[in-house]
Amino acid sequence: MSRQSIPGSGLAKGLAVTLRTMTKKTVTEQYPDAQPELPPRTRGVIGLFEENCTVCMLCARECPDWCIYIDSHKETVPAATPGGRDRSRNVLDRFAIDFSLCMYCGICIEVCPFDALFWSPEFEYSETDIRELTHERDKLREWMWTVPAPPALDPGAEEPKELAAARKTADKLAAQQETAQQETVQQETARATEPHADEQARAAEQPTRPMGDSKQQTDQPRPTSDQSEPTSDQPDQPDQPDQEGRE
Repeated sequence: MSRQSIPGSGLAKGLAVTLRTMTKKTVTEQYPDAQPELPPRTRGVIGLFEENCTVCMLCARECPDWCIYIDSHKETVPAATPGGRDRSRNVLDRFAIDFSLCMYCGICIEVCPFDALFWSPEFEYSETDIRELTHERDKLREWMWTVPAPPALDPGAEEPKELAAARKTADKLAAQQETAQQETVQQETARATEPHADEQARAAEQPTRPMGDSKQQTDQPRPTSDQSEPTSDQPDQPDQPDQEGRE
């Protein structure tokens, strides 16, 4: 058997809620002077990290509103090694999003295979002209700096491959810069020592004059051929007899 309700109990409950609300202090957020604290996954505006975009067109094809516009062209990249084959790559010319058509479904961000699109909590981008709601890639790049940092990973998790590749590239660039600086210093040192080397070469080419005793010896007259060689008038000295023959 159901419990019988007291007449007017519903009205009393409603008045009780009203009385409790009337006794509380009213809290009003002073926007825009005080910005609201939004959750990190707020869908405000989409930011573009242009360096990761490979112009694969997945975001534009999967967008249900067709509000993403992408233009690109192909460039030929020469082979890195001699005898290699040249390859072509897509270069991004235009990346625009029409936020007057966007319904903030997030499909473009989910399907991007290279993490080029991100959600930003910024929501203050209203315009007086609807044509200004089409943000080009420069504007989308500015929104990228308002994207919050990702949550911290598990301390026991492995390091992402992207971080290892980025660190390897940074170390390689630092080594190249250091090598270039060393070569520059060596070239400057060689240029500074070139005048001294020229002076030494010139000094070596000049004839040196004998000094001291060597000068005096060179000044003395040399003996003539008459004094140095025996004349034919002098009798030849007899050879000494051989002792073994005498015995």
